[in-house]
Amino acid sequence: MSKPDRYAALDAFVDAHFDEQVRLLQALVRVPTDTPPGNNTPHALKTRELLAAWGFDAVAHEVPAALVHDYGLQSLTNLVVQRRYGGGGRIVALNAHGDVVPPGEGWTHDPYGGQIEDGRLYGRAAAVSKSDFTTFTFATRALEAAGVPLVGGIDLLFTYDEEFGGLLGPGWLLEQGLTRPDLEIAAGFSYQVVTAHNGCLQLEATVHGRMGHAAVPETAVDALQAATRVLAALYAENERLRDHRSAVKGINHGYINVGQIAGGTNTNVVPGKVVLKIDRRMIPEEDPAQIEAALRRMIEAAVATLPGARVEIRRLLLAHAMRPLPGNAPLVDALTRHASALFGETVEACGTPLYTDARLFAERGIPAVIYGAGPRTVLESNAKRADEHIVLEDLRRATKVVARTLLDLLAA
Repeated sequence: MSKPDRYAALDAFVDAHFDEQVRLLQALVRVPTDTPPGNNTPHALKTRELLAAWGFDAVAHEVPAALVHDYGLQSLTNLVVQRRYGGGGRIVALNAHGDVVPPGEGWTHDPYGGQIEDGRLYGRAAAVSKSDFTTFTFATRALEAAGVPLVGGIDLLFTYDEEFGGLLGPGWLLEQGLTRPDLEIAAGFSYQVVTAHNGCLQLEATVHGRMGHAAVPETAVDALQAATRVLAALYAENERLRDHRSAVKGINHGYINVGQIAGGTNTNVVPGKVVLKIDRRMIPEEDPAQIEAALRRMIEAAVATLPGARVEIRRLLLAHAMRPLPGNAPLVDALTRHASALFGETVEACGTPLYTDARLFAERGIPAVIYGAGPRTVLESNAKRADEHIVLEDLRRATKVVARTLLDLLAA
């Protein structure tokens, strides 16, 4: 059978079973996986049950409860499906995450309904990345149904710790030796093939003053006043960061975001404590250790300008940037070629300002790319916003792209 005929057979399988694939995605969306609170074991067990219908034995690996609770989550079980073919080939890991941020407000569709309207399936994680539970599953099914001699194998990894950094998701599977791939494809969120992404540092800065009555403010030290000086310093730093742009296509510049502020006890009380949660996005060219040290110095110096105030700084997360590894060419070449053909437009390798758990593979020397059933852009899908959705035709075409790529990598 010629290569074009093989590709046609894969495409035909995806088309013939697409209704099944859509029903699988609806079932996955209908089991909430909001993180926080992070009670995601029920979704993993439901996924394992659904995969068994196609003969896929998903082994459940429950992360020890103490680790999960220390992490701020309730339950976490990762799934590994191992498919093995002839000897001597590559092992390709396909990793999608099921944990998601809570739906928030503003939805016009049930966030757990899996409703279909005008060719779009709506629901939290419909786009990022429960869609790729189905993309990767049905691409594997198509490959195995094609009747082509295969070598190597596939590890389907369905994990539940992307929103908190991935260390208890793919990071834990890799650390425990439960997967040892040669190449990795992570769940997608755009038409492009992503080979690099930003790093992320998250800090919690607790500013301490001395609480006092607002009628006698001289008896107090205003923690909020000190915190506003920190905010001013951080936002001034953002202006400087705009002038330092990355050389990676798709990535712009570093950025500081203060995502959460808490403090004070009442309107007539001078605040004695204010907590800031800070997110610093780092371009691939930046050194995380230097960035963290400089950010800590900046915060401490700002607080020190108010006598009597002090600050405690705690690191919440450090996610390193992902850089392209030399061995990623087989993945990049196949994915860009097939995506360009099936989507009818040029699909290129690029970077993204987001950070993902794909970096955990790259950090271990495993060439990784990000590709799946994402929309043209994250903004278009409303990922992490109200009315998140996936265009079903994008889901169909991305599944064909992944199936063809697996054939290129694993055909004997």
